[in-house]
Order: sequence, then structure tokens, then C-alpha cells
Amino acid sequence: MPEYLYPGVYVEEIDTGNKPIEGVSTSTVGFLGIAERGPTTAMFITSYADFVRSFGSYYQYKYKNTPAQAYLAYSVEGFFLNGGLRCWVTRVTSIDAANPAATASTTLANIKISAAGPGLTGNNIGYQVRAASGAPGDNTLFRLTIFYWSPQTTVNAADGTTATQIEDFDNVSTNPNASTYFKAEINSASNLVVVDQPARGTIAATAGIVMLGATAGDTKGSDGADVVENDFTGIDYDPVKQIGPTGLTALSKTDDVSILCCPDEHAFDRGTIAGLLTTQCDTLKDRFAILSSAAQEAKPGNFSPTGISQRGYSAFYYPWLNIVDPKTSLITLIPPAGHIAGIYARSDNNDNVAKDPANEQIAGIDSLQLAIDNQTQAQLNPIGINCLRFFRGQGNLVWGGRTTSPDPDWKYISVRRLFIFIEKSIQQGTQWVVFEPNDEPTWARVRRSVSDFLTGLWMQDMLQGATKDQAYFVRCDRTTMTQSDIDNGRLIVIVGIAPVKPAEFVIFRIGQWTGGSSVTEGQ
Repeated sequence: MPEYLYPGVYVEEIDTGNKPIEGVSTSTVGFLGIAERGPTTAMFITSYADFVRSFGSYYQYKYKNTPAQAYLAYSVEGFFLNGGLRCWVTRVTSIDAANPAATASTTLANIKISAAGPGLTGNNIGYQVRAASGAPGDNTLFRLTIFYWSPQTTVNAADGTTATQIEDFDNVSTNPNASTYFKAEINSASNLVVVDQPARGTIAATAGIVMLGATAGDTKGSDGADVVENDFTGIDYDPVKQIGPTGLTALSKTDDVSILCCPDEHAFDRGTIAGLLTTQCDTLKDRFAILSSAAQEAKPGNFSPTGISQRGYSAFYYPWLNIVDPKTSLITLIPPAGHIAGIYARSDNNDNVAKDPANEQIAGIDSLQLAIDNQTQAQLNPIGINCLRFFRGQGNLVWGGRTTSPDPDWKYISVRRLFIFIEKSIQQGTQWVVFEPNDEPTWARVRRSVSDFLTGLWMQDMLQGATKDQAYFVRCDRTTMTQSDIDNGRLIVIVGIAPVKPAEFVIFRIGQWTGGSSVTEGQ
């Protein structure tokens, strides 16, 4: 309570209104997969060009000494081509790959340069230290240029202009108190390296470009052993190697991820990685997994979806997509998950999360792997396999909107994702209630806040019903909690909503009608 100690007029602000609940994002995707290079922690990406700068482009890795195609780059590109706006990307590497802080690194006098992430491609990074272009005579300033040659190009340390990617940091300072301190400047902007300052002092110029891992005392980059299932799971934090979190563990700690996607899920046994994705979604209950069929599935009728979620937190798509590979101009087969994730984002932004992301055109592809007809889909649709189909005059469309759940309450993607959206929005929008007095005034404010939020959804046609009373109800009173609940600090709100459901089967019943006429005589 304020104190009133002197005569006069006191003006005070009081909070009498509702606390508005703001809807959370539904279209931020968490990608997990194998990339050419880059960090193994989750990184926020807003364009395909942004992805290439940090993780490289199309890439083949070695699995059991055999070249295998990594699909992460293709899928992220497909995501943005189909309307995706933002995503988090987590690169998967073998746990045996060296610590990113020591991988492919060199220690000069007073500066240590390391590749941004582990892997053999870190050996394709070169550096050059020169005098700063400004302030001649100031030995605290220097210029560091970083060069990277992709695996598809020939490394030429004698000619930096042949590099795939170049980063130039000029007039950076060795003084930690300077606004241009090199460690802060480079580590915040570089997509290729991480630098450290082992000791204070001048940084000498190099004789041309020096490759990481090429001189005595360097640690050469290595891919380590083959990537295994546990590498996709990831770790929380390794204090010895000072890495983490990685893999799915990193994405689990990223709150704004609402969709999970792993284009390389079929690098191992069918369904292994899909099960990991679905388990995270089932556990956290704030995200949805997009799963792909294998490149070579059994004939329809002999295979079922992987990553089945009893509560409908995943959807399965079939078949794969044909694209024109920009490297070779040849038709290349890729999984559909990344393109579908972009369609989810496009549908959410153009309509809303209550609209099933189906009957949507797939952009950025040449054709579908297989032509699916009505009778084939009649076998697949009831078991939760969403088909991608070509229709003459309409193009390649997503022609299915079901989850993998056998529970009829959760068989539609739009219903499950609408519940995720409402639950997460209410959870984040009612944090103010914690430790408030657990009595009637607080209960009334909670009811009003939640009701106002649901009314807004109903007005956007996200809930069904001719009136608000048919669309939802919110109860928070003595009927929802006992005195024991109140004494133990529990405030219980019961919310019921009537979600809109997709018109999956549109049926016109047409019969023959014979019209008649009547004739009358005038007087």
C-alpha cells in the first residue's frame, strides 16, 4: 500500500483491465540434419543464403566408406521456396569429431583461430593476417581475412580469389577495452571461424594465406566415426570438450520451434529418427513433427507410417520429390519434409493454423517420384499416410491432412496444431497469474483473459459455432477446484473448445428432378 504522509492530491495507477493473451508463432521450423560445415548448436536462419553462409551448400558425406547424400540443404531451400520465413538449424556430426573450439585450429602469437564447427571441411579454411588499412603505426590494429573453399572446388592457398567464401575483418583491435576488439567483432559476425586471445600482444602478419591444420601444432579437422543415432539425439553439454547442446537436445531447448523436421531421417533404419522426433513432440507437447517416407518404400498396402504418435503430434508424407539439381542440372530425388514445412508456414501466414495445410501447391520441384491415383490413396489415407499428387491443370498438390494418430479425436493435422497453438498461447499469456491471490477477483480476471483470447479465435473462424457459447467455455470457480486445491496453491481452469475440422470428403448428392408447370385461365 502507498503511504499518504502529506496533504495533497495523489495520482495512482491501478490495473483493472484484462491481461491480453497474444498468440504464439506456429511456423518456426527446427531442422536437424547433416551439413557441409558449421556449428553443431542451434542457429537461427532467415533465408537460404543465410543457411549457405553458415552451413554450406549441397553436400555428400561418407557413411561406411560409401558416399551418401545429405538432404538438409535441399530441404531448407525447399522450405523457403514454399513460403517459410524462419527456422532453427542444428547440424549433426559424429561425437568423435573434434571439439569445435579446437578443430582445424592454429595458434599464432596472441591469437587462436578455429573452424566454427567440427569436420574435415574445416581444413579448407585459410587465414591471412595483414596490417590494418587505417591508423598506420598503431600496432594494436590488424586485418584478418578468412577464406573457405567448398569440397567441390580446388583449394588454392596461393590465390584467395578462387575461394568459395571470403570474410574480411579490417581495423580490428587487440585491446579488449576497444569497441573494435577482434574477439567480439569476429565471433559475432563470422560464419567460418571462432577466434580467441590466449595472451595480450601484437598480432604479426602472415606470409600469404595459411591453411588451418597445415602447420605444426595445428589440430586437423576430422569427421570422426560414422554418424549414428545418438548423434541425432545429441547431448546437453560436454564440459570437457566444451560443446553442446547438440542435435535434438538443442532443439528441445529452443522454445519458439513449433515444427520439427529431419530431412536425413532415413540415413539409418526405417523409423529410427522418426521415432526420436515424435518422442520429443509427444513429451514437450508444443511442437509437431513432419515425417517423410523412405526413398524406396514397399508397395502401397504393404507399408505403414513411421513415427506414429498416439496423440497426433506427427504427420507422414509420401512419395519423394524430383528436383533439378543446381550442381548438375540433373533430376535428383529428395525427401518432401522441407517443402512441406514451408507449406505449413505459408498456410499459417495466409490463413491460420486452423486451416489444414492441404490442397496446397508444392513449389520448387520438377515432378513427384510416383503418380498416385484415387485407388492407391484409398489404401493409404485411412492409415495416416498423406499423399502428394499431380492433378492436370492444378499441378503438384499436398493431398492429405491427417496425423499418424489412430485416435479419431486427433486424426487431423489442423486440430492438433490448433490445440498446440491455444495451449502454448494461454501458458505464456497467463504467467502473471502465478503467486496472485487465489480468490474470486483473480479467477474472474483469468476467465476474462482466456475468454477474450478465444473470442478472437472464434471471430477468425478458427472455432466452430454460431455463437461464442457454442465455440468454447471457460470455467474457473468453486466448481473447478476444492478448498484443498486452494490450500495447496492450485488454481484450476477448465477450457473447452470446438475446433473447426477440414472438409476432407466433399459429397454432392445429385438426383433427377422433373419440373412442372401450371396453367390457369383468366376471365
